[in-house]
Amino acid sequence: MVALAEPRLPLSTVAAPTPTSIATQTPTPTTARDRFVDLLRAGSLMVVVAWHWVFTVVIWKFDGPHASNPLGSTRGLWLLTWLFQVMPLFFFVGGFVHSRTWTPGRYGSFLRKRLGRLVVPAAAAIAAVGAGGLLANELLDSPPWLPRAVILILSPLWFLGVYVLLVFATPIAAAAHRRFGELAVVALAGAAAVVDVLRFRFETPYASVLAWIVVWGFAHQFGFHYERLVAAPRRFAWCLVLGGAYALGALTNMGHYPKSMVGVPGEAISNMAPPTVCIVALCALQVGVALLIRDAALRALDRPRVSRVVGWVSENSMPLYLWHGVGLGIAYGTLRFVAGITVPEETTSAWWLQRPLWILAPALATRPLLRLARRLG
Repeated sequence: MVALAEPRLPLSTVAAPTPTSIATQTPTPTTARDRFVDLLRAGSLMVVVAWHWVFTVVIWKFDGPHASNPLGSTRGLWLLTWLFQVMPLFFFVGGFVHSRTWTPGRYGSFLRKRLGRLVVPAAAAIAAVGAGGLLANELLDSPPWLPRAVILILSPLWFLGVYVLLVFATPIAAAAHRRFGELAVVALAGAAAVVDVLRFRFETPYASVLAWIVVWGFAHQFGFHYERLVAAPRRFAWCLVLGGAYALGALTNMGHYPKSMVGVPGEAISNMAPPTVCIVALCALQVGVALLIRDAALRALDRPRVSRVVGWVSENSMPLYLWHGVGLGIAYGTLRFVAGITVPEETTSAWWLQRPLWILAPALATRPLLRLARRLG
């Protein structure tokens, strides 16, 4: 069959798109999945898993394991957190997914679908760790280190509470997006700065609670604009990269905010818990980088081998995230207390030489847990 070509208009009759028109248009929703969004969501969780496995320094005290990291003792390593502390990107993607799946008047159906995929598996993981802790408490005669071990294993799941809150608030976010568009995003970014002033200048009670809501609400609201950002010229992405980088550079050199985007031993505050306005700038930087690499990533996804790997990651990223703390705990206990391997508690050369082991051992320990999770699911 011969396809009929559409008549071409003279170039003089075609209006060139302007930055304003591109920024204000609303793309027509489609039902097709965005493969790059799937990659960002799965990839961000995998990065967090790998970071926890490789860069956790376990310090064993009488009351149990304490987690640290090499950022405070390794010069310049903080810069890695500007790209690899990817929770802002995860919440950004969540905002886009919720904007695509939300239908006015179907709140109950929306909650069942979104929370069922997250809360049920998470509850199973938490229950399993709790049951394991109770069993260990009986078998080992209430060891003093057990409570901290359980807390440390479950600590990566902190984001669930915030994410569930944003799922519940999706109708509000969708209404704000329809009514105010970009103003809602700008207002939340400004609110994050105001909350920091309330926290650090006036020491206002409960301002830290507001920080969790406002900062992650900003990233979530920003995700509602994903399609428009994709349709915009590349210079929009570069604006986000440069704006985010300049803002981070200024904020983290004022003598107040740490340079690292994760908690560092010895620092007076953390940019992540509770999140500061630095995370707003980090979100802009990471979204800009993601937009710049999107075309190259989509081309790579057309390759069968890459597509298969990414498909496995997408299918297993959430179960892996939910169980990777358990896998790390099993690997640590096996290597230290069964195999008798010395695990350095300071970032010496021996600690760095062990890093490949701390990718392999937790991965092997987590693999059967993933199989069990699939069977139970």
